[in-house]
Amino acid sequence: MYQALLKPLLFQLDAEQAHHVVFDNLKRGCRLPGTTALLRSLYDFAHPGLEREVFGLKFRNPVGLAAGFDKNAELTDALACLGFGFVEIGTVTPRPQPGNPVPRLFRLKQDEALINRMGFNNEGAAAVASRLRQRRSTIIIGGNIGKNKETPNEQAAADYVSAFETLFDTVDYFVVNVSSPNTPNLRQLQEKEPLIRLLQQVQECNQAKPRPKPLLLKIAPDLTDGQLDDILTIAAETRLSGLVATNTTLARNDLRATPSQLAAIGAGGLSGKPLRQRATEVIRYLHRRSDGGLPIIGVGGIASAADAQEKLAAGASLVQLYTGFIYEGPALVKRINQALVAAR
Repeated sequence: MYQALLKPLLFQLDAEQAHHVVFDNLKRGCRLPGTTALLRSLYDFAHPGLEREVFGLKFRNPVGLAAGFDKNAELTDALACLGFGFVEIGTVTPRPQPGNPVPRLFRLKQDEALINRMGFNNEGAAAVASRLRQRRSTIIIGGNIGKNKETPNEQAAADYVSAFETLFDTVDYFVVNVSSPNTPNLRQLQEKEPLIRLLQQVQECNQAKPRPKPLLLKIAPDLTDGQLDDILTIAAETRLSGLVATNTTLARNDLRATPSQLAAIGAGGLSGKPLRQRATEVIRYLHRRSDGGLPIIGVGGIASAADAQEKLAAGASLVQLYTGFIYEGPALVKRINQALVAAR
């Protein structure tokens, strides 16, 4: 139904407008009796062989929804009915912010890709935490946190700590996002010394809790091997629970979209099929260099069961969807999980 009916209609709309249409209809639909049961019957697939225990959490299956789709935790209950093993909300900043001017989300249909420059648009940590306290499902929730645009990098750690503290009681794990290309100078925080300082401050707050939460770092696909080695050193020094690899890319290599189309769109992070190979390369490199000792959530270009299996074979413990979910629809989650069981 999605490919034949819904997708053609949605793809006639501006990409961000289509996103809001999906959100509004899912929220309305899930208020109707029987809707969540119908969604589960169509899209959920449970099997003991899908269960994973990663960084101390038990996942019902290894397929999650990446950050960026449900920034404000508006749809966690509905998304739990679509077969996901976990949902990562955010990126959430301490204070609300509107993000970058629209248009800021673009489809490259011929490449099955997206370019976005959203800019951490969200309602702020307090509003997101309040919404999460009202959720009914028990699906694992990750909290992806970032800094506000106007906060200088020298004060970034305070923003991450603030978002961490506000969300702490409402999420199951945290992801520190310093790899979005859409907040000015944010990626400078991936450099070794500033990143160590930032993560140490967040980790100090975490370890002061009676029951600390898993703390992960989301990295860009554009890092060199040397920078990836630094990331592994930093992960060890700051006692990270894992990595999320990867965020969107600034590269525009081997695209079917024309230079004029890309110029018309302008800046932003690229996601979708063109990112698949590089994301897998990063996962494989990190897994090999860490001797498999650091859990990795693999994300980037997953549009089929084979793509998910590729990420897992490269060393990912879990995988996440975003752009593939947009292009393939909710049945993709079920197809991946069924294929993983069949391959056992």
